Amino acid sequence: MKENLEKKSRNRILIEELFAPTEDVLFADGYDDCIVGFDEASWRVVYSKYDVVRQLFMQNDEWSESDCIEFAEYNIFGAYVGKKTPIWMEDFNEVYL
Repeated sequence: MKENLEKKSRNRILIEELFAPTEDVLFADGYDDCIVGFDEASWRVVYSKYDVVRQLFMQNDEWSESDCIEFAEYNIFGAYVGKKTPIWMEDFNEVYL
């Protein structure tokens, strides 16, 4: 399936073009804007936990901050999808909503 290039973040495009072919890297669908880096040692994409929770909060008007954190911790950060599972970075400089 051909992906829409307009929806890809700059960081995703950099990872795809500079570091690895996309078939060797696992991206979290819908969270391209939350990519903060790439770990070449483990060949895994690094995402900001804070940005993921903030994005969930902005997309779900009826969810509280704690609802977003609980959903993200269980359904996103806690999911293991193999050796290429993304790294979910906790940025100590950011504070949840």
